[in-house]
Amino acid sequence: MKLKQYATDFSVEHYKLITAAVVLFTLLFALFIPRIRVDTDPENMLSEDEAVRVFHNLTKKQFTLNDIVVVGIINNKNPNGVFNPASLARVYELTEFAKTLSWSDEENPDEQIGVIEVDLLAPSTVDYIGQGGPGEVKFEWLMKKPPATQAQALEIRDRAMSNPLLKGTLVSEDGKAVCLYLPLTSKDLSYRVYSNLKEKIDTFKGDEQYHITGLPVAEDTFGVEMFIQMAISAPLAMVVIFLLMLFFFRKLVLVISPMIVAMVSVISTMGLLIGLGFPVHIMSSMIPIFLMPIAVVDSVHILSEFFDLYTKEKGRVNTTKEVMSNLFTPMLYTSLTSAAGFASLALTPIPPVQVFGVFVAIGIMIAWMCTITFVPAYIMMISEKSLENFGHEAVHIKRQNRLTKLLHLTSRFTYNKAKPILIGIVLVTAVAVYGITRIQINDNPVKWFSKTHPIRRADIELNSHFGGTYMAYLVLEDATEGNINTEFVDSLRNRWLKKGSELKEEMPKAADMVGELEKLLLSGASDEKSRQQYVDEFIEIANKKIEAAEKAGRDTAVDLWYEIADFFELEKERLKLFKQPQVLNYISGLQTHLKESGLIGKSNSVADVVKKVHQELIDGRPENYIIPKTSAAVAQCLMQFQSSHKPKDLWHLVTYDYMKANIWIQLTSGDNKDMEKVVKGVEDFFAGNTPPVPLRYNWAGLTYINTVWQNKMVFGMLQSFLGSFIIVFIMMTILFRSPLWGIICMIPLMITITVIYGIIGLAGKDYDMPVAILSALTLGMSVDFAIHFLERVRASYKETGSWQSSVGVMFGEPARAISRNVIVIAIGFLPLLAAPLVPYKTVGIFLCAIMALSGAITLLALPAIIRLAEKVLFRFHT
Repeated sequence: MKLKQYATDFSVEHYKLITAAVVLFTLLFALFIPRIRVDTDPENMLSEDEAVRVFHNLTKKQFTLNDIVVVGIINNKNPNGVFNPASLARVYELTEFAKTLSWSDEENPDEQIGVIEVDLLAPSTVDYIGQGGPGEVKFEWLMKKPPATQAQALEIRDRAMSNPLLKGTLVSEDGKAVCLYLPLTSKDLSYRVYSNLKEKIDTFKGDEQYHITGLPVAEDTFGVEMFIQMAISAPLAMVVIFLLMLFFFRKLVLVISPMIVAMVSVISTMGLLIGLGFPVHIMSSMIPIFLMPIAVVDSVHILSEFFDLYTKEKGRVNTTKEVMSNLFTPMLYTSLTSAAGFASLALTPIPPVQVFGVFVAIGIMIAWMCTITFVPAYIMMISEKSLENFGHEAVHIKRQNRLTKLLHLTSRFTYNKAKPILIGIVLVTAVAVYGITRIQINDNPVKWFSKTHPIRRADIELNSHFGGTYMAYLVLEDATEGNINTEFVDSLRNRWLKKGSELKEEMPKAADMVGELEKLLLSGASDEKSRQQYVDEFIEIANKKIEAAEKAGRDTAVDLWYEIADFFELEKERLKLFKQPQVLNYISGLQTHLKESGLIGKSNSVADVVKKVHQELIDGRPENYIIPKTSAAVAQCLMQFQSSHKPKDLWHLVTYDYMKANIWIQLTSGDNKDMEKVVKGVEDFFAGNTPPVPLRYNWAGLTYINTVWQNKMVFGMLQSFLGSFIIVFIMMTILFRSPLWGIICMIPLMITITVIYGIIGLAGKDYDMPVAILSALTLGMSVDFAIHFLERVRASYKETGSWQSSVGVMFGEPARAISRNVIVIAIGFLPLLAAPLVPYKTVGIFLCAIMALSGAITLLALPAIIRLAEKVLFRFHT
């Protein structure tokens, strides 16, 4: 006995057992759902050992960097912007409130989590750097307390504007706004801090506008709102689908079954995912949205065929067996192809996408199993009496007659106008191919919110006033890794010989010592030592000689060895790359290049700190905002900064040993394409400007990490799609036992994919995460209709012997089933367009487009191809 006959007979005869098994199966997996763990961090789109992520975490540790919530306060009504006593008083109050946003860690009660007060950047927490007298720098709080007069408020503005480190970062260049930067112990606290800040801001009165943004806030808030939307949008879509099916089939009791199949597949799939210990990530939270249309499609096919074939004389049992006999194989292969499409996502290098793909594939097969067993069992639970006046022959509805008439006209059109249809499709496809060449791969988590969302509005407003709310970190370090090489030894030897010449003029007895140390420099060099160890050895030798000479009372030798010790101490300072004027000037040149090219909004580095302190050490005039000419002068500037109120701020820009430097870059856009332009700008600068010493660089920061995982995902999706395309083609060849029929079956998929992505390119829509994921759904849906149509075509042709006789049959029940599916799913998911989150809108639009286009191509292109290639396709039929 064939599997399909056995499955149908068992379901029909033991319908109560099947129903009980489905209920128990669902409840079993539903028990795991309360154990849900949520992960809304896009950083986890990359594995923990991914190189870029490892370096990002290392950079945060080395430079004491934290994820930042950006709070902007704008006053467009006051002629002086926020620089008036009332506005600055509220800024001060909000800053003091932000300092309190820390809590005891539930896991470690002795530790505090939340806003890191010591690193909070606000007018009341930063220094004004000014002159304190000749050769002296004065550090005072920029705004120790709120100003009492307008003159004091303007003084605060002018002092802030005088510091390039603050201008464009803390204070807008137009003087209308200020920004607070709140560093967090962990970015998953962003939404909590965001919510508390909004509550506080709601208590303020005045002309100010308050905006809260930043990638951590956007990502964490999206995670929270995503689950809220999932609880609203998915059920709403199911209600619309339910009402559409009720409109078509007119039996409430019957159309409940597809809803049950969808619920069982969603609940069991999510329960399995949670039960196996996987967190619900941004991707896996969308499993219900993707699974529901696929789960419903097969049920609609069954109901449609059941509606068309049912008569009172046949009854439930015989009609159900006939329906399942016709649809079992197509449903099996459509489910396998859809599952293959999503399972192929396991080939992508993004762990959450892998989990998403595998579990959607599992959900599809659960839906198939439920469809072939539970739906027939459910029909058996409906009494014959309840099915009175049910079925195509018994029900004559004007709207349904319109669909039948439209399909009848379509059948004649495809038969008589096959060539024009195919020519039109080829032309449209050619235009779509051009559109694909214009596709731009780009994403930005902030743009996952609609333009009316507070976070999106904040992003737009603040990036128009400030240097940027998107942070990236460019880390520079010694490319030699501090190793000793011939070039280093020769350079040190030459400087020593120069120093030796000076010593010999002052101390004739130094001649022998100069030669002796030259030999030691050459013999002591080893690639097993670091440069610092190498120089330290000579400092230790000099110190021991000083000690021995002092004991022996040889004053001349003491003076000589002090000179030698000083020389090597200076050489040790020379090893501190980012104290060297030429290196700092190179960094400053790089910053100027990026700023003048328009690629970034603002950048800060240790070079800016040195220039500002040097300016005030000299006379405060703008022309002295430069890097001093000697490393000793640089060291003096850095020492002066250490006397400020927040000396540790320096270590955000350079490591303690001055061997690594961090350029803090602010961008006004978080788009991948813009971050990639900055990366290319840095590459071009290094290529065109040789560093004074060998330097290498690397990137860190959420803005850069997003470009990495999004590009990996997009290209991984392309790779997985091509793999699944081949698998589906092989499956179609096996199903139809013909490579030619396999190719014909793939045509709707190829045209749908081409046209959909062509429209994306022509419309200027970014190829982002939701669009990339939808390619897997396109594969499943497009092939679904083609399989059903072609399987029935072959069966009908066997009976009629000609396409002319079969075309009318094919545009009867089979075409009605496809049309109903298209209408139900396409319209059913349009409520997603009302969601405030753009990915949900994207899914809604594309589900509608995929269903409409794949259905139309199946009902237009395939009949036209069969009309023109009938002899080739059916050459083995008599």
